[in-house]
Amino acid sequence: MDSAAAAASAGYESDSDLVSLKISILGDCQTGKTSFLIKYVGYEEENMSLEMKGLNVMDKTMCVQGARISFRIWDVAGDNRSFDQVPIACKDAVAILFMFDLTSRCTLNSIIGWYNEARKWNKTAIPILIGTKFDDFVLLPPDIQWTVITQARTYARAMKATLFFSSSTHNINVNKIFKFIMAKLFSLPWTVNRNLTLGEPIIDF
Repeated sequence: MDSAAAAASAGYESDSDLVSLKISILGDCQTGKTSFLIKYVGYEEENMSLEMKGLNVMDKTMCVQGARISFRIWDVAGDNRSFDQVPIACKDAVAILFMFDLTSRCTLNSIIGWYNEARKWNKTAIPILIGTKFDDFVLLPPDIQWTVITQARTYARAMKATLFFSSSTHNINVNKIFKFIMAKLFSLPWTVNRNLTLGEPIIDF
């Protein structure tokens, strides 16, 4: 039995040959969480699993090593009232994506609060820190870019998280992030390369 197929026996929700894995997305309002999700999943109606106040759930199904894998992705709205949805969104998740807007440092400053709240309900999920809107970020002065990069890397280290800069508009690192999750979960022979070059989408771990 390969590692993907074995997931069904490791406590993941499964339906015949379908292995369902829960992923959570947290971060402030207007950080591009929903745009990121739609870029990955697509906006077809059949992918919409659940909509409720402060919470959006979408599904993405694929085949990996002969097993059908479904990511059920829980996107929590970013206002203060949405904190009430964090427990249900994070419980049993295999990965949590913490998102901030690269052009708005206040959204990066909020990440630690989201992280601490998420860890109350899930201490084992793979943490990933994602800076969104990279296409706008690269237009900022280099000194501002470097300040944000330094702070984001510091936060990622504190969270023991892998850091990705992304852009939904230009599909930068969107699919790569989910490939990274799959590789981590199932020990697949796929790795990402660190990139700390100013002006390019950062990947750090």
